Amino acid sequence: MPTYIDLSHTIHDGLVTYKGLPAAIVCDYLTREASRGRYAPGIEFHIGKVEMVTNTGTYVDSPFHRYEDGKDLSEVELEKFVDLEGIVIRADYRKGLAITTEAFKGKEIRGRAVLVHTGWAEHWATDVYFENHPFLTEDAAIYLRDNGAKLVGIDSHNIDDTRGNARPVHSVLLRNEIIVAEHLCNLENVPDEGFSFTAAPPKVKGAGPSPSAHLQKLAKAQRQKNSQITGSFFWRVLK
Repeated sequence: MPTYIDLSHTIHDGLVTYKGLPAAIVCDYLTREASRGRYAPGIEFHIGKVEMVTNTGTYVDSPFHRYEDGKDLSEVELEKFVDLEGIVIRADYRKGLAITTEAFKGKEIRGRAVLVHTGWAEHWATDVYFENHPFLTEDAAIYLRDNGAKLVGIDSHNIDDTRGNARPVHSVLLRNEIIVAEHLCNLENVPDEGFSFTAAPPKVKGAGPSPSAHLQKLAKAQRQKNSQITGSFFWRVLK
């Protein structure tokens, strides 16, 4: 039986994923105590309420996030999210924040989910996480586009350099319907190759980003090599 690796951060009440955007609110809509009057003796339920911006926790961006005429989460084909052959690119942030074309040259990325492991996730839930974070350069985005990447993810605060107001990486990738995944974690536990990757968000009309359920599954040869480890990115919510 495979072992699953969770690649997502837990969403909880008060979580701020992006400085300047409101914190998540996770609360009761119907408490167990209040529900008891609605059901037979001994029967109770809890119904929670979650209020958050779509850029919360670990999430994917669809083209609509950047472009008014881009496909939203309800319109992107399932094949863009599901069962993608994956590759992990190691780009330690301690060696530099800008991730250029050089990081991807010589790698087979066509038709793949390209996951960039920088190690920046170690700063999650600290003020350090929000600023001077690793990012892809515009030339890297163009290279990934031209070489057929299907999805690009990163374990950082943003796939773009947020020290300026331009967002060339989002612009290049989403214009070409290449899905973006941000705020990944635990990529150190994922092999470089030999796995498939799934990032399945809720089917929300009129939404660009969304927290998502992701699944990785190792290919047969890689399973044998890695004791059948698989990875997953799930939307977890705690009160």
